Amino acid sequence: MTYTAAALLGVAGALLVDLVGLRTRLVTRVVFWATYPIVLVFQLLSNGILTGRRIVIYDPAAIVGWRIAYAPVEDLLFGFAMVLLTLSVWVWLGRRGVQPTPRAGEGGRFPRR
Repeated sequence: MTYTAAALLGVAGALLVDLVGLRTRLVTRVVFWATYPIVLVFQLLSNGILTGRRIVIYDPAAIVGWRIAYAPVEDLLFGFAMVLLTLSVWVWLGRRGVQPTPRAGEGGRFPRR
């Protein structure tokens, strides 16, 4: 499997989890798309450093070849899938009452020592 195919499967899987599995539907909300560029800037910065300095090198046969700030477009797809999946699970757990009122310094359901 190529890196491109894996990235596309990751995006498809994250979308299925968001829209069908957990039904959080984050990708249908304006607030998700309004704040996602913040994540994208830092992802491009870190990917640009890692790939621009050749710390991470990709096999040209495994990627499409399109790059944004030195990073293969597939990295952006994986990043999108990772962020969407993480936020979907977070929202889903929040709807189920896991730490319903998070406040700084209060901690979670675990006892303090």
